[in-house]
Amino acid sequence: MLFRARYASALLLTLLLPCFAACGDDTSDGTSSGATSGGTGGAGGAGGATSGAGGTPDAGPAYALTVQVFGPDGGDTQSYVIVTDDIDSDEALSLDDAIEVQGRALGVGLDGGGAVFVASDAAATVTRYDLQEDGSLEEGDTVSFQGKGLAKLGEYGTQFHFVSATKAYFFDGPTAQVVVWNPQEMTVTGDIPLEDLVIQDATLTYSSSSPLVQGGDVITFGGWRIGPEVPSVAAVVVVDSATDEATVVTDERCGYVRDGVEGPDGMIYVATEAYGAAVHRLNPDNAAAPCMLRFDPETRQFDPEFHVELSTLFEGDTAGSLFGGPDGKAFLRVLDESLFAIADDTHPRVLASAAAWRWASVTLGDTPTATVLDAAPGGGSVLSVALGDRTFLLEFEGQESTTLREIGEDGPGEAGVSAPGLTFSVAKIR
Repeated sequence: MLFRARYASALLLTLLLPCFAACGDDTSDGTSSGATSGGTGGAGGAGGATSGAGGTPDAGPAYALTVQVFGPDGGDTQSYVIVTDDIDSDEALSLDDAIEVQGRALGVGLDGGGAVFVASDAAATVTRYDLQEDGSLEEGDTVSFQGKGLAKLGEYGTQFHFVSATKAYFFDGPTAQVVVWNPQEMTVTGDIPLEDLVIQDATLTYSSSSPLVQGGDVITFGGWRIGPEVPSVAAVVVVDSATDEATVVTDERCGYVRDGVEGPDGMIYVATEAYGAAVHRLNPDNAAAPCMLRFDPETRQFDPEFHVELSTLFEGDTAGSLFGGPDGKAFLRVLDESLFAIADDTHPRVLASAAAWRWASVTLGDTPTATVLDAAPGGGSVLSVALGDRTFLLEFEGQESTTLREIGEDGPGEAGVSAPGLTFSVAKIR
């Protein structure tokens, strides 16, 4: 069936926008729009806490959801910061009292730290908003990362990691460095070069899940794209938060290995993300077979004897996106091709975000096993947020809304709160 070009373009845009976050793509051209602050249009005291039905609690938890609302054809994006005290309700949040931010914004913060820090692709700045007693947010200082060579801040909220109230990291792909900054003083205090992550002509992106923390080590994962190809390189980045020294360890047995979880043996298991798996499914010459590798955090080396092709866990089916749940649980997504018709011109980003990937629980160890679950299928690329001791999946309904769904021992739980637009970041601020 043939579509007119304008309808086909609109359909492609709807499918691609959720995957831009989960696959590491960006709709902007990498230039600054001239904004001088990461947060604009938000007056002090705006953004009062609400569960959707009203109310401003004096105590209890408070969460900041930062949502992105796209204009016609995906342009003229505006973002909004909403504060709510209830993420378990299945109600829809309103933008009526939200703080408006220019561009595609992210809102992050130290868990329970009383503030949300807002950045966007409109400038290389972060603006602090402090939670008030009545549940509103008050705008504070802004810090610029431009002096470290950054033109904007975007992609994932998980690229931010808060070591403490006075120290935080931002893992930047385009400049291959970690920017060190002080969230309390709102100053940049240093940088950690990651030259070993530079691959000529390649786009570097980081994990869309929160970094792992072992002792004082902050651990994240990188992946690369070169046009339609995925280089066969996996990378683990370990930053010692006491010394700000980084170790980058690479492996060439498979690529786009942006996901990792800690196994019951203390080892870190990493695997190809769904986008890399989709590239291989559509053209095996463009990417190595999706695989699982094992990294020893003590020796800081990959296990040369451990290499599992993900398809062997599912009788040959395409799989990717390894991510964690409660109590050490681990999950993968496996493609059910009966739910999505693959054509000769199917784009890997579209395939990775198609609602055709089933949930599977994974037992990690010397010989991993996997069991497909009964949960409803969804997109293969996973965007999750850790809020306290709970982990939530951010589920997109096209570009119209986002629903928070808690990940339990058996996979996705009941749908929680939803917000209009696309939510790429959530922070527990109290």
